[in-house]
Amino acid sequence: MKGILYIVSTPIGNLEDITLRALKILKEVDVIAAEDTRHSLKLLNHYGISKPLISYWGEKEKVKSEEIIERMETGQSVALISDAGTPGISDPGAVLIRRAIEEGFLVVSVPGASAITAALSIAGLPTEEFTFIGFLPAKRSQRQKVLKDLVFEKRTIVFYEAPHRILETLYDMKEIFEERKAALVKEISKIHEEVLRGTISEILSILEKTTIAGEYVIVLEGRMEEKKPTTDALSEVSVLMKKGLGRKEAVKKVANAYGLSKKELYDKSLAGE
Repeated sequence: MKGILYIVSTPIGNLEDITLRALKILKEVDVIAAEDTRHSLKLLNHYGISKPLISYWGEKEKVKSEEIIERMETGQSVALISDAGTPGISDPGAVLIRRAIEEGFLVVSVPGASAITAALSIAGLPTEEFTFIGFLPAKRSQRQKVLKDLVFEKRTIVFYEAPHRILETLYDMKEIFEERKAALVKEISKIHEEVLRGTISEILSILEKTTIAGEYVIVLEGRMEEKKPTTDALSEVSVLMKKGLGRKEAVKKVANAYGLSKKELYDKSLAGE
């Protein structure tokens, strides 16, 4: 009989944020595949769980995935965990999950704490629809390109960001999204958890005066405006072009957002110069 791969969510901060089912699975499996065994031992030792551990961190992920697959071929069951949250969601683990599916193994989700939903639940912004971006590129030009592509996104947008880039990212967001509402959630479920709510500028003015530390989740308001007249659409094209987009790309984005003819808007944008 083939082994089973369990995708086990672990706490994102407070060690008590783990399900009874997750603890049961961790105690029953033959081996635990951990992103960083040193980090995971804190959780496992806290709950008195002692199992063989395999680290699949970084460059080891592809090689270790094959080792884990071989173990599962012999019938061993494996619990896949990351340092915090759910493996494969802005965390390592996707390589092993894909390989297990390709080889026909049963892959079972054991859900738990999630920084995405935790941040959304306390942000105070619309949650009916949202889009998750995860970590933005570290290079500013690439980061700005991703943000510019999201200018017309009407759903609430969720990002992860590291402490050493949080100010740079918020500066870029202020430039591109201007005064949209947002929530910045720091260290969810940990001792120093904090939520800043307001416009991007208001959040920046507070953050610039505080100590930057920990992991951050940014929840950003989607575009709220409805369809606008052609004159306003032309202004939007001009703004996007000043921010670096080509005329054709800027026209396409604005026309799609406002329900206008791309050709008509393109011609009018040329005529207006």
